[in-house]
Amino acid sequence: MNQIKVLVVDDSLLMQKVLTDLLQADPQISVIGTAKDGEEALKKIPRLHPDVVTLDIEMPRMNGLTAVRKIMEKTPVPVVMISALTQREAQLTLKALEFGAVDYVPKPRGQISLNMNSVEEELLTKVKTAASANLTRAKREPELQEKETPTTRTKDNVVVLAASTGGPPAVTHVLSHLPSKIPPILVVQHMSKGVTKLFAEGLNQKCKFKVKEAKEGDFVQEDLALIAPAGFHMVVTKKGRISLNQDPLVNYVRPAADVMMLSAADVYGSKNIGVVLTGMGSDGAKGIRAIKEKGGTTIAQNQETSVVFGMPKVAIQTGCVDIIAPLERIPREIMATCEE
Repeated sequence: MNQIKVLVVDDSLLMQKVLTDLLQADPQISVIGTAKDGEEALKKIPRLHPDVVTLDIEMPRMNGLTAVRKIMEKTPVPVVMISALTQREAQLTLKALEFGAVDYVPKPRGQISLNMNSVEEELLTKVKTAASANLTRAKREPELQEKETPTTRTKDNVVVLAASTGGPPAVTHVLSHLPSKIPPILVVQHMSKGVTKLFAEGLNQKCKFKVKEAKEGDFVQEDLALIAPAGFHMVVTKKGRISLNQDPLVNYVRPAADVMMLSAADVYGSKNIGVVLTGMGSDGAKGIRAIKEKGGTTIAQNQETSVVFGMPKVAIQTGCVDIIAPLERIPREIMATCEE
């Protein structure tokens, strides 16, 4: 198996060395070069042909946000952002994901050379996943975009939606293309602490209905989308309220889509519309099975438009997915199900 070739981009020589050492400790990865800023990276990418670029956010001359946009325009290659996740950097990271970055790894606080070891496994996993990411998913299908999304509801549905790698732009696309009158929506997007709140706030500005990070005791109600907060499993109680907990990780993550979907299946039964979007791993597959067994409708994003066809693939393999659709058609499929 060929090694994954990585270009490390960071203005700190220490950080370049730390990342290089962490990455090259894995026999599947080879760091083929470094760059001190976005400008140098843009010159080296056509020459070195990396499989993945790790990209710092804050750099002189050309920062990571500008760099990822130019990389996607000129020489598309999977990018993993390395971000300190202060509020400013978290906002920039979300924007970088919109511009085409595959994923991000948070820099831990404190002494870099010591604390980066705490995210070593996450870094290696995300670089390996990025190497096989589908960068053609940005291509749209105009004939689908021209169709109007249904705007009325005749059923008392609940939408439960799961996403991971490549998910922020996909979730944004789905929610922002829904009408103002929508059934309750519950979203699990695998993200780091502090980012889900900013993600929800950004969605709230782009959607025709209210979007917020879920809090303990929130009501599940129409015309409202609730985003599970990072670090907490989100479940629905029999009284239609949100309950948050820090029970053990499920599928190596918290929040886990399976936890949310299993609770929704118990509470709402056949009224559920379960949706699994792009992401690595298998989270959501058990939830999809439970929703289908209770008579609900299930939807999965297709391979062609998924950044990472992991979660949708495993969901489809359960044999419990009713509709496999490109990202552009999923809002319409959700609302059409509500009208049946």
